[in-house]
Amino acid sequence: MKLSPFSLTIAAFAAAGACASASAADPKLGIVYDAGGKFDKSFNQSAFEGASRFKKETNINFIEVQASSDTQAEQMLRGLARKNLDLIASIGFAQTQAVQKVAKEFPKVHFVLIDGVAQGANVNSVTFKEEEGSYLVGVAAAMASKSKKLGFVGGIDIPLIRAFACGYEQGAKATYPKVEVIQNMVGTTAAAWNDPAKGGELARSQFERGVDVVFAVAGGSGLGTLQTAKEKGKLGIGVDSNQNHLYPGSILTSMVKRVDNAIYDSFMQMKNGTWKAGVTAKGLKEGGVDWALDENNRKLITPEIEKRVLGARKDIIDGKVKVVDYRAANHCPV
Repeated sequence: MKLSPFSLTIAAFAAAGACASASAADPKLGIVYDAGGKFDKSFNQSAFEGASRFKKETNINFIEVQASSDTQAEQMLRGLARKNLDLIASIGFAQTQAVQKVAKEFPKVHFVLIDGVAQGANVNSVTFKEEEGSYLVGVAAAMASKSKKLGFVGGIDIPLIRAFACGYEQGAKATYPKVEVIQNMVGTTAAAWNDPAKGGELARSQFERGVDVVFAVAGGSGLGTLQTAKEKGKLGIGVDSNQNHLYPGSILTSMVKRVDNAIYDSFMQMKNGTWKAGVTAKGLKEGGVDWALDENNRKLITPEIEKRVLGARKDIIDGKVKVVDYRAANHCPV
C-alpha cells in the first residue's frame, strides 16, 4: 500500500524514538522541508545535506518531515514541538507565519527559519543576499550570451524571487547595458515549485524569442528549465545547490545559496550551547551565496568571464559595488 505524504509524516513522528540522539545530553533536532521535498536537487536538498554533514560529524540524528502545503507546515511544526525538540529548522519563506505562530506556543523550543523573518525570542531567521550571487551569474550570462538576450524563470512572482531576477539583471547590464532580460514565472501557488513540465515550457518559449542563457529560480520546476536548455543546445544557470553536474557542458554556472551551511551551523550552535535568536543575513562576504565553478562547467567559463566575475565578486565584498536588493527598494533600478 502506498502511503500519502501525510501518512509518511505521521510515520516519521512515530519513529522519533528510532531517531533519538546518541545520548541524553545531545540536542533533539528536526527539519520541516517545504513542498519541493528534500530531493529537489536545490533548496531543500541543500538543507538536508547540511543536516547530514552535522550528523556524520557528531553522530547526532534528526527527525525530518515534509509539508505539502502551508497549512500542513503548521501541523508538522506543532507535532515536532510537542515532542520537546530543542531546535526545529523550517525550510522556506512559506513557513514564516507557521513558525511565528508555533514558536509563540512553545517558547522552550528553538526554531531556525531559512529564507524568511519570523518574530520571537526563540527564533533565528536566516536570510541570504540573493541579489549578490545573482549579480555574479548575470555577469557570466551576459558575457557568454551570443544573442545578448537572457532568460529568467522564477517560481512565484514574490519579492524573494524578484530579488534574484533584479540582481541577475543588474549584473548583466553592468556588463552589457543593452542586454535584454525576459522573465516568466511558473505559477501562483506552492505547486509552482514542483512543475518541471511548466519550467521547461517557459524556457522553450524564451528560446524561441532569442534567449540563449536562462537562469532557473523555481525549485523542482527549474529542473525542467535546465533540461530544456540542454535539449535545445542553450545554456542554463542553476540555483541554490551547485547544479552544474546535472547537465555538464550545458549549465553555465549555478548561483549557490549555502543553505547547507546555515543548517549545519544552527545545529552545531545548538549542540555547543551558542545558538542565538535574531536575524542573520548572509551574502558573499559571509559565505552565504556565491557562483559555482568546477569541472562540469570549466570549459564554458573562459578566462575573460572568470576574471570579470571574480572582479565583480571582490568589488561587492569590498563595498565598491552595491547591489540593490529589490525587497528593500521595492523596485529594480535597471
